[in-house]
Amino acid sequence: MLGATATPAERRRAFREALASGRLLQFPGAFNALSAMLIAEQGFDGVYISGAVLSAELGLPDVGMTTATEVSQRAATIARNTSLPTMVDADTGWGGPVNVARTVQTFEDAGLSGLHLEDQEDPKRCGHLEGKSLVSTDDMLIRIRAAVRGRRDPDFVICARTDARAVEGLDAAIDRAKAYVDAGADMIFVEALTGKADYERFRAAVDVPLLANMTEFGKTPLFTATELADLGVNVVIYPVTLLRLAMGAAEAGLAEIRSAGTQQGVVDRMQTRKRLYELLGYDEYATFDARLANFRKEES
Repeated sequence: MLGATATPAERRRAFREALASGRLLQFPGAFNALSAMLIAEQGFDGVYISGAVLSAELGLPDVGMTTATEVSQRAATIARNTSLPTMVDADTGWGGPVNVARTVQTFEDAGLSGLHLEDQEDPKRCGHLEGKSLVSTDDMLIRIRAAVRGRRDPDFVICARTDARAVEGLDAAIDRAKAYVDAGADMIFVEALTGKADYERFRAAVDVPLLANMTEFGKTPLFTATELADLGVNVVIYPVTLLRLAMGAAEAGLAEIRSAGTQQGVVDRMQTRKRLYELLGYDEYATFDARLANFRKEES
């Protein structure tokens, strides 16, 4: 009720402790505050905030068109409504070294627990699309060092994402990852790996936590949590899953209304008003403020 019960600092410490535990952490992607609340209710370890999802919500492709302000504002709304750790996609950091440092501080102020920066050139694009271009390793090291220097809370997690597997090959991606760790990255996000052998190579090569991206319709097979844990992965994100589920259901519902002239045929697929009120915690608000106690919860 009234948002997160844990402070941002507490959530960051919890994230650090969970990463040190060695177990696999599952971070589904939230497309708004309500979906983040559902993720927490279902018992997941954290919430991921995807740049692709935020772009799509604005009606934009994932090609670096969102601004730091747009992403930080939405990320803050999500973070304040869950006591789980939250990790956000910071694209390329929105500028040069000073901008990257400011981006880190902006997300700290927004209550986030960590972010990832990638080694693509601007304008960046979805990691599972063709035609990606990378900055040099030296330029990416500048980004990472700027992020580390800008960080004020040492528990805030800075993750370095490399898209080099699809551009320069596996060996080059591993070399980049090692250099990123040496520059201060707390975790490595290896994008668009094509099989278990790739993860095994990365796990043997770097001694910091690894993040795996289980996005649908991409280059990486959809491994189970057990398989990822056995590979030594520490965090798995499902960045667009909830948005795709919601949009698929919305599209089907609109088609039903258009063809049948009523939504009656899809009512049984909807979240009920009662269930929505439970998720939002109406009873807790009524207990907190008696003036709210006269609302009526419909059963449907």
